[in-house]
Amino acid sequence: MPKTLLCPPELLNLDLSSRTYIVTGGNSGIGLVTVEQLAKQGAQVVLACRRIDEGEQRAKELKALNLRGEIEVSQLDLADLSSVRAFAKHFLENHSALQGLVNNAGVMNTPLQRTKDGFEMQFGTNHLGHYLLTELLLPLLKKSAPSRVVCVSSCFHDKAMGREGHINFEDLNFEKRKYDGWVAYGQSKLANLLHARQLAKRLAGTGVTTASVHPGWVRTNLIHQTLPLWIQNTLLRPIFQMGGMIEPWEGAQTTLYALLAPEVSSQSGAFFSQTGIYRNRKAKQGGWPLSSPNPQAHDDAIAEKLDQVSRQLVGLE
Repeated sequence: MPKTLLCPPELLNLDLSSRTYIVTGGNSGIGLVTVEQLAKQGAQVVLACRRIDEGEQRAKELKALNLRGEIEVSQLDLADLSSVRAFAKHFLENHSALQGLVNNAGVMNTPLQRTKDGFEMQFGTNHLGHYLLTELLLPLLKKSAPSRVVCVSSCFHDKAMGREGHINFEDLNFEKRKYDGWVAYGQSKLANLLHARQLAKRLAGTGVTTASVHPGWVRTNLIHQTLPLWIQNTLLRPIFQMGGMIEPWEGAQTTLYALLAPEVSSQSGAFFSQTGIYRNRKAKQGGWPLSSPNPQAHDDAIAEKLDQVSRQLVGLE
């Protein structure tokens, strides 16, 4: 079984007391661990989440650990573009700097659902919500440079339960074709990777570095649409662990590396992967960075078209 990649200790001991970060979906799983680690290192961290009461409870628990940094909770529903705009407006009115945006929140293999704005739920939440959020915060990210944008993708951007990751521009929101939750998930995660890639080209020379990451097969609540959590967390946990499932603190390692490692600044737009399930055996070992086996992941024409279409869909054109 491939060995889990771990962030170098020196990165996890950096003094981040002068930096401000946003972590979407920071109330659970990988996002919560990321919030905790950044605050442990002295950063001011905005924990952005849809369920504000849950976010406040998690923040209260973290503050009880006497972390060096500060944690602020702010409501953000990525499936509602008006909520994304309200979050960005509030943040920009109350903060003068932003050194890192972690686009971490997401949903996986949902039944056919629509966001408030009518998009397919996974594409709308995982990609379009984060796309708009990033665009609204870009002026401050540029002003605060050097800064970074990390988009949490997945190895399933390559193949999701046998379905190849593909951007279907003819039917992004499954209005014509038969819905398949894994096809939709693969499309949304490929969009995350292409977003970071295209953003790097647009931001060249600004001091803003971008990256996409695969965190690994992590024991989180993300699986709840596919499998009851008690089966993952109790009944099949030993078997899953033998198969490569890791804990949230391990899942956060790639995000933290992409956010903090100095060498990443010269690799803007790259994909960083924990061990994963890929069509290419070598890729299963992971890599910081890793060349994706999916041909569309390297297609700049597709990345540029996705950027243009996304801009129109979220109302920026």
